Amino acid sequence: MVNGGRNRGGRRPTLEEVAARAGVGRGTVSRVINGSPRVSDATRAAVEAAVAELGYVPNTAARALAANRTDAIALVVPEPETRFFAEPYFSDMLRGVGAELADTEMQLLLTFAGGDRERRRLAQYLAAHRVDGVLLVSVHADDPLPDLVAQLEIPAVISGPRSAAETLPSVDSDNYGGARSAVEHLLAGGRRRIAHITGHLDVYGAQRRVDGYRDALREAGLGVDEVLVEQGDFTEEGGRRAMARLLDNAPDVDAVFAGSDVTAAGARQVLRERGRRTPEDVALVGYDDSAIARHMDPPLTSVRQPIEEMGRAMIDLLLTEIADRRLAGAPAHEPHHAVLPTELVVRASS
Repeated sequence: MVNGGRNRGGRRPTLEEVAARAGVGRGTVSRVINGSPRVSDATRAAVEAAVAELGYVPNTAARALAANRTDAIALVVPEPETRFFAEPYFSDMLRGVGAELADTEMQLLLTFAGGDRERRRLAQYLAAHRVDGVLLVSVHADDPLPDLVAQLEIPAVISGPRSAAETLPSVDSDNYGGARSAVEHLLAGGRRRIAHITGHLDVYGAQRRVDGYRDALREAGLGVDEVLVEQGDFTEEGGRRAMARLLDNAPDVDAVFAGSDVTAAGARQVLRERGRRTPEDVALVGYDDSAIARHMDPPLTSVRQPIEEMGRAMIDLLLTEIADRRLAGAPAHEPHHAVLPTELVVRASS
């Protein structure tokens, strides 16, 4: 029936012919070809069968030009490159994003915007509409990038809202519930002087972990005097500094809930230097359940947030936003905010 993507008359099959063969509308075929998740499995199978039977080959360049599209998505990380490569969170997120994009025609552009110069360069790039959508990862409350993307009317999804009033679609884990589960676990083990080393407190997720920590202590009947919060920054060195301050100011601390596994690793170093045993003297719990947690000595109890799944969910949401805007203009619906569950993984450190 076909020969190199052409029918017997030597003409390439059209999108309309694929739609007619599959028994669906032209827009549905477009969604399947563009990788939109808003298509049922049965419909997707019918369209893919019609594509195969007719030998339809999308003219990517012409389609992109006609639709004013680039077939590219930018993954923007407003952090220094050194932090990106030091923390497993980012590599896990990138793995999930890449896996979900593998079956689409979209190209992924990884961009760092940790300084003013990088932000200005990125702003110029986005203003030229060189990407169809943007994923924003690890955004701080005062970062101007989300508002810039919204002003440019570029579809975007953010990993973790900037506040409870976030205006962009977002995907996050249950930071509040994860923190509560960590502290409740420590309380159940008889710990009463439980400290929390936070992440950056201009990150909404870090704020929610502080809320979960405080509420768990309060509901256990512990008062304000038992609240021990030291600010960190999700880094190993930040964990070292915070742990040293804790031991100086509250030497009777008997448990620490750290804002990340990397932070917990830094805290563990200081505990060992000060002669404190883990978990006999000070129990330790991290966050992320990364490879670091499994390889620490002793292995680290950690709150697992499904980072790869978050990356996949961000792509699904972004492709839906892109498809909706192409078919019907800018969406009028309220932004979707997905929250994925966390799980406490108990190991020898607690």
